[in-house]
Order: sequence, then C-alpha cells, then structure tokens
Amino acid sequence: MSRAPLSVNLSANLQGALFMVASMAAFAVEDALFKSVTVTLPPGQGTLLFGLTGLFFFAAWSRLAGEPALVGEMLRPRLLVRSSFEIGGRLFFALALAYAPLATTSAILQATPLVVIAGASIVLGTRVPASRWLAVSLGFVGVLMVIRPTPAAFDATALFAVAATIGFAGRDLATRMSPPAVTARQLGVLGFLVVTLAGVILMAWDEGPLRWPTASEALRLGLTGLVGVLAYQALTRAMRSGEVAVVTPFRYSRLLFALLFAVLVFGEKLDGWTVAGMVLIVGTGVFALLPGRGARQFTR
Repeated sequence: MSRAPLSVNLSANLQGALFMVASMAAFAVEDALFKSVTVTLPPGQGTLLFGLTGLFFFAAWSRLAGEPALVGEMLRPRLLVRSSFEIGGRLFFALALAYAPLATTSAILQATPLVVIAGASIVLGTRVPASRWLAVSLGFVGVLMVIRPTPAAFDATALFAVAATIGFAGRDLATRMSPPAVTARQLGVLGFLVVTLAGVILMAWDEGPLRWPTASEALRLGLTGLVGVLAYQALTRAMRSGEVAVVTPFRYSRLLFALLFAVLVFGEKLDGWTVAGMVLIVGTGVFALLPGRGARQFTR
C-alpha cells in the first residue's frame, strides 16, 4: 500500500522535469531565432514585431479558453509594477541578444533565481538561511567571472544582460503578488503587451530607417513567437506536474541548449573564465533551489 503513492510521485516529478527541459530547450530556440533576426533587423523593430506576434498567439489562446484577453485587474498597482520591471527586462534582454554573445547573455540570466532570493529577503521580508546567502554571493562572483570587469577583458554589452536579469527578477517578485484572478494566459497577454511597448521605446535608438522585414526575417519572428508560447505552456505544465523543489533546478538546462546554439550556430568561443563562471552560477543556483531545511524556511 505504501508503494503506490511513491510511484505516482516519482512519475509526476519525472513528467515535470521533462516538461521543464522541453520548455528550456524551446526558450533557447526562441533566443537563438531572435538573435539571428537582429543580425540584419534593428533590435527595436525586432522586439516590436516579436511582441505583436506573441500577443496574437496569447490573445488567441485566451479566447480559445473562453476568457477575455484583457481584464481590469491588469491596471492594479502591483501588476503595473510587474509590467514596469518587465519593460526594463525585455528592453535590455533584446539589447543583450542583439549585441552581446549569446553564451554570455544566457549565463548571466541564470543568476535570476539568485537575485529573486535576495530580493525576496530585502523586499518581501522572507527568511533566507545563511547557506543560501552564501550561494547567492558565490553566484554573483560567477557573474563577475563571466563579465570580467577589467580594462583588458571587459565587454560593456554584458551589462545589458545584467540589467535584464534585474528586470526579470523584479518581474518574478511582483508576479508573486499579482492578483490570483489573472490567469497565466492573461499574464502572457500582458507580458507581450510589455514586450511590444519595450520595442517601441527601443526603436528610438535603432539605426537606419524603418523597413518591412524580409520574408526570412518575418518567418523567423513568427517562429520566435510561436516557440515562445509553446515554451511558456511547457513551463506551466512543468510547475504543475511535480514538486517545485525537484522540477525548478532543471531550469538550468537552458544554458546547455544556449551554449550549443552559441558555439554551433553563431561560432562563439568560450574561454576558461567564462566556463568557470557558468559552472559557479549554475551550481550555486541549483544549491539555492534544492529542498532541505533551509529551503522550507525560504518557501514560507
């Protein structure tokens, strides 16, 4: 009698892990597609068109589910705060994908959960054990190893990814306080409205005149939006299938897929400092998210 619940639990965790890995693979494809478009199309225009594409898919998904795409709760102060952080995150993420190496951008963004942990303690008053503060500190050391802020090795474009990480962490913290009446699909609509607005803002710094995307660019942007929606759906299934503490660490598989695209598609080369920084960021992030005595304190 005692074995059946264990079997069901393991099955749910395995299913959640597989959905999480599939989601992270899809997000990596989304990033690579967007970066390939911004090689020829200015990042502001690319972000605007990507936002409109994702907005279309999420609005259609909401309507198919029998719910309105837009609701009045989206204008509540907490969701407006969430949107403000996401505007910053999306804007700087687009700049990072356009101008910084994909491997560097993806590695730095893996520090988002660490920033969320620090923010939860500072902003929400969540109790964080000393072991997790140590993990957060070491994770930030890993970020410094990736960006290497020295005159000889520093690449200023990496700061776009740092700013995006702060924006996304603020968005995630604000999401915890968002009204429960707003569904995940409606949050997706709101998110892509924000992406569209970020694209409009970013276009002020685009070089060259406005132009229609080529057929190839339009196809890749359409695929970017579609893959993004599928990735979001897989992520939702992952978080609802298994235990959060078991499933969440598989988020870091996104970095492995991103590295494959960075090396094989964009021809990027990784040095020892970058690899060591990535290992430190991922290792401390997984430790900070593992279940245990401290984790139970953190999740209260």
